[in-house]
Amino acid sequence: MEKLKLILIVFSLLYVHSLFAQIKDYELGKSLLDLRYNQQSGYFDLSDPESVNIKVAVWGFVRYTGKYTVPIYTTVADLISFAGGPTADADLDDLRLYKIAEDSSNYLVKFSYNDIMWESELKTKYRRIPKLEAGDILVITGSPRLYFRDYFSITLAVISTLISLSILILNIVGN
Repeated sequence: MEKLKLILIVFSLLYVHSLFAQIKDYELGKSLLDLRYNQQSGYFDLSDPESVNIKVAVWGFVRYTGKYTVPIYTTVADLISFAGGPTADADLDDLRLYKIAEDSSNYLVKFSYNDIMWESELKTKYRRIPKLEAGDILVITGSPRLYFRDYFSITLAVISTLISLSILILNIVGN
């Protein structure tokens, strides 16, 4: 009976310890925005409790794709920054924002990263950078690019395969 009590105490201590083991220590002076952003899932809550918040999505060639809850005053540049910025494979001349019209139809707005960076200097009649609204989907297009090391490794793989095949053929013909 004494062993059973001891086992129950040990298991209860382990259970209580496991409940509190998930608590993280955060740095002093770190903002709540950073605490909510450092999650590893595809949903990022960057909401402002003192503002109206909307849900948008970022897909494509950015570091952190997923759904975001952001304040209504968030710009496209802010959203790209929240998503970790574009990757090296991103095509920054072809950014796409899918919006939902009032009649529930979808439409596409295309613009470039330069439009975002030099928005104040644009001399067009209408604004090329649309304001983010609830349900918008920002797509950063792109395609994987090959660099010298990629070409080198592909070439090396082909050469080694050809050498192996020639050695195999020579061994077969030689016997």
